[in-house]
Amino acid sequence: MLVCLGARPALAGGDIRVALVDGVRAVELGGGPFAIQDAAGQPLTTEQPTWIRLVPVNGNVEVRGLRADSVTAGTIRVVGANGGAMRFNGRDYPGAIDVLRAGDGLLVINELPLEDYLMGAVKAEAGERMPPEMLKAQAVVARTYAAFHRRLNAGKPYQIVAATVHQQYAGQVGADSPIWAAVKETEGQVLLWEGDLFPAFYHTDSGGYTEDPRAVFAASNMPALRPVRVEFPSESPHRVWALDLPLADLTALLRKGGVSVGRIVALEVLERSVSLRAARIAVRGTSGTTVLRGNDFRRLVGYDTLKSTLFAVAVDGAHARFSGRGYGHGVGMDQAAARTMAQLGYSARQILEYYYPGAVFSTLP
Repeated sequence: MLVCLGARPALAGGDIRVALVDGVRAVELGGGPFAIQDAAGQPLTTEQPTWIRLVPVNGNVEVRGLRADSVTAGTIRVVGANGGAMRFNGRDYPGAIDVLRAGDGLLVINELPLEDYLMGAVKAEAGERMPPEMLKAQAVVARTYAAFHRRLNAGKPYQIVAATVHQQYAGQVGADSPIWAAVKETEGQVLLWEGDLFPAFYHTDSGGYTEDPRAVFAASNMPALRPVRVEFPSESPHRVWALDLPLADLTALLRKGGVSVGRIVALEVLERSVSLRAARIAVRGTSGTTVLRGNDFRRLVGYDTLKSTLFAVAVDGAHARFSGRGYGHGVGMDQAAARTMAQLGYSARQILEYYYPGAVFSTLP
């Protein structure tokens, strides 16, 4: 039975600090009433407004919209006066929202229980229409990923970013959502690699083969996760794709990223990974040739433009013509095929064992 938001007991796992936006010039919060506090949680005013505007002033953050009080502090913490959520950029957020200076602008951080954060992360990353077992698998990997980064960044103002650089996050999720069951039924469950938390990556569509994280990410702490040939069909629109990119646009994109070879005249895949992804690409231009890692090439072109590095490419006239499969870096769980597995009756545990061979199931303290 699902418990209504605001009336549930505290969940295991502790809190996490999530960066919502960074460097903005003003922040508007609504939805109150809420209490306004300093960084230590001490009240800065007795007023409990339903809307405020926060702006950077003389190295601090100033609260505007109050009836009488003038409130300025290095960090402003806003919490729902009755345990309710706060509205920011069209979304409701539970827990507390901290607004602090970041250069000339403001940094907005949502601090909340890890399990509450997972509700919003699973909704943003998988949606509510996935089969229940796929949503449970998503909850476990999202929890593992978040717990890893929470520990990795424990001494920093925030531990994880609410964007594709880490995990997307949709804020508060209604109590009638199927995501509640997925998170509650897997409460505290994580995956371990060699006895420790690891970044349990996942992606939209593998194109038929997952990838060893060491072939994608340059960090030294990547687990030796074995690539998997995915035998379950994908209903994703990204299963097969094509991209015709004008060479002039490609030249400009690479130059913006610091790669200048003059006008591009040819592209050649020099090396492929075990999963057949482009590992090294030669970019030949009128002023020379440079060799890029496949993932760096995709980053410079744009992750949403060049959907994956599982592609073939040829220069034809004034265009680079890509023919590819899948969407994302290819590491870990293939969300599209995991959906198919759940529809076929596989459990969340079976799905995770398939995509993370060698990982061990455990629980957070």
